Amino acid sequence: MVDPAEPNLLRDDFPYTRIPPIRFEPTGVAQARPTDVWITDTTFRDGQQARAPYTVDQIVHLYDLLAKLGGPVIRQTELFAYTPLDREAIAACQQRPGPEVTTWMRASLDDLKAVVATGVKETGILVSSSDYHIYLKMHRTRRQAADDYARVVRAVIDAGLLPRCHLEDLTRADLDGFVAPLVASLQELGRQAGVPVKFRLCDTMGFGLPWPEASLPRGVPRLVQFFTRTLGVEPENLEWHGHNDFHRGEVNTVAAWLYGCAAANGSLFGFGERTGNPPLEALVIDYVGLTGDASGVDTTAITRAAAFFRDQLGTPLPANYPFAGAGFNVTSAGIHADGLLKNEEIYNIFDTARILDRPLGITVNDRSGLAGIAYWLNTSVGLRGAAQVRKDDPRVVAIHREVERQYAGGRSTGFSPDEMEALARLHFGNALATSARG
Repeated sequence: MVDPAEPNLLRDDFPYTRIPPIRFEPTGVAQARPTDVWITDTTFRDGQQARAPYTVDQIVHLYDLLAKLGGPVIRQTELFAYTPLDREAIAACQQRPGPEVTTWMRASLDDLKAVVATGVKETGILVSSSDYHIYLKMHRTRRQAADDYARVVRAVIDAGLLPRCHLEDLTRADLDGFVAPLVASLQELGRQAGVPVKFRLCDTMGFGLPWPEASLPRGVPRLVQFFTRTLGVEPENLEWHGHNDFHRGEVNTVAAWLYGCAAANGSLFGFGERTGNPPLEALVIDYVGLTGDASGVDTTAITRAAAFFRDQLGTPLPANYPFAGAGFNVTSAGIHADGLLKNEEIYNIFDTARILDRPLGITVNDRSGLAGIAYWLNTSVGLRGAAQVRKDDPRVVAIHREVERQYAGGRSTGFSPDEMEALARLHFGNALATSARG
């Protein structure tokens, strides 16, 4: 055992003032990851399928937040082009600095007309790839479906647009019997026209598995490498689009990055069909952790976006939602508050005040103890003088007795900031400076 005089806080791995780096041993993972990875956004497409429609002004505001959050990292966002409101929103975003605006369409020549009218340079095309969709939903044979897809992709290219083929339900598809020949035929169309054909790998039902040993078609590492190594698709023409039905949306997306997919698709706070998509803000955090590059990224925009969802859209996030929930870095346990009194790094993932504009917080309840009350006083109200109050201060003890008394009387809710400030004024009197509570 090594017993140093000073603690080894492993600063290379846990710098605290920055997002902690994600490190790997020098194995195949490090070699498979593309040198250039990025994020694309589906907040206004898949994300909007799971909630009330946004107004144009709301879309523009969120688009501006995406531009702040992602800087050069979030490179594209996609919108529908069906309605006049859709097209007005596209036009409004195209006039602003931020991610490139793209669209989404069914494999339909009628849909293409609306897309062309928007003036975008790239569009996604729904290319359902599993027999669940081809036979049970579309009532087609594989040959008929492939012919339909080829006709639409050719028309998209002829219209001067870059095609992005969304291989729907890929993790339930017959890769050798249908996907491989389909992808080869679509790539040939692109080669003939001299344009790249992109492929979005869609884990539509969230069946994907992140482990390199997981078998096809569900294993994300093997699936990505099936496209890069077997089908010869370049990493920059691959994009992963996941769903969270099995709680694996984010980890599957990072696995896709690690094993050769350049683009990762997500939506703000994971809003999307059913259980949603990988959270866009989590992808930004993981991007910085993987690459070490936070240039142009403003992670405080996560906090502003959460406030917009709560205050303007009437969609508060769960209190324990990572990075953005009201209680994500708020403790109520006395043992945690005791640690925070000694050093906030003990129970904080990183400097949330600096990185997210979210100072640490505490909710006083029946589990907070003396340490919780002392920590609340030291962080939530101004105390005159430089000294911080200790948990054995008689005034802290008196507040703690009152808290215990109320819970013994049947109280079941935490103490609000106003209640705590009233108790602080009662027991600290002139020692209490002007409130610093936010």
